[in-house]
Amino acid sequence: MADIELAAVTLTGQKHRHRGVPCEDASLAVTKNGVSCVVVADGAGSKQYTHARFGSQAAVEEISKLLTEHFDALYNENREAAVRSLIIAALHVRFSKLIEEHKLDNIERLSCTLLFCAVKDRRMLAGHIGDGVIVKVTSSGLSPLTMPQNGTNVSSTYFVTASHAADYLRLIKTTTDDVHAVALMTDGVQDSVYDENSGLVKPVVARMAETLAAGRNKSENEIRGILEKYIIGSSNNSDDASFAALYFSGTKAPDSKSLPNSADAFPRNNESFRDLQNMMVPEVKKARKIMIEAAANAPVGGIKEDEMKPRKGGENETAAEEKKYKQVEVRPVIKKSSIVLTIIAIIETILIVLLLIKIHGA
Repeated sequence: MADIELAAVTLTGQKHRHRGVPCEDASLAVTKNGVSCVVVADGAGSKQYTHARFGSQAAVEEISKLLTEHFDALYNENREAAVRSLIIAALHVRFSKLIEEHKLDNIERLSCTLLFCAVKDRRMLAGHIGDGVIVKVTSSGLSPLTMPQNGTNVSSTYFVTASHAADYLRLIKTTTDDVHAVALMTDGVQDSVYDENSGLVKPVVARMAETLAAGRNKSENEIRGILEKYIIGSSNNSDDASFAALYFSGTKAPDSKSLPNSADAFPRNNESFRDLQNMMVPEVKKARKIMIEAAANAPVGGIKEDEMKPRKGGENETAAEEKKYKQVEVRPVIKKSSIVLTIIAIIETILIVLLLIKIHGA
């Protein structure tokens, strides 16, 4: 396996420097327990997010700790929803301590985005909620591993403090095969190097990642200089900027001269997700009705798990075949399934209608 070099750089943007406001971004790169991990976070900028800088710093510390100490448990768990919920829960536990420490009235004061990537042996786990972008660098070029996640407009996004944050957290579980580097950046960098209309990542990202070939200290100094000159210094209103990378030594880098600087925008039509939801509602109602009727007419007891035939070639195939012919004792039960399911269906239909009302009223 290739050696892994890490880097993490955060700079204060001009709009904060001019006003004397502390940087609200945070980044961290750490190697521990055989896990290499980089994390960046961007504290929310509006006035109501009074302690966002504390939230972003706590987020990168907590997630790097979680990933380096419990990578196997997170990677090996097949229930992605459970992993997403656990990650958000870990953040909220950490934030609760900040609420007590700073005597805050609610968790929203600590709002921030989050991007992370951790590698152990050949396994890679990445996650992202909010704007910013994660980029994969391979021998053939650059591509976004995750894209910015904006809200109802380009100036809004999602935070780890949201009530349904786990629903917005995107997880990618894969391997490092053919990966040369992975770069993470907050929107202060993203806006200058990534074209959301075409999905194009500019070659400068590969050049910044390539500086890690000379080691972390030299790389971070070079990255800091690039960010300062071309991003922070390019505008009097530049945002805070964070860039972090994992670099796999000995792997093949892309030919920087052949990387494109522009691309055509993605084709788009006028259909929205809301339109798709509305289109599917009648069919969903019809499907639920069919399932309710089927359940109401099913024999008492239903299908038993130990009566199911295992996959061909399974270890217990012979035992399962023998069990299939054994008489199974079924305790008598009162058949209430049709009534219960009908009530559930009515409740679900009401919820669907309320959801549509909420969507159209938004």
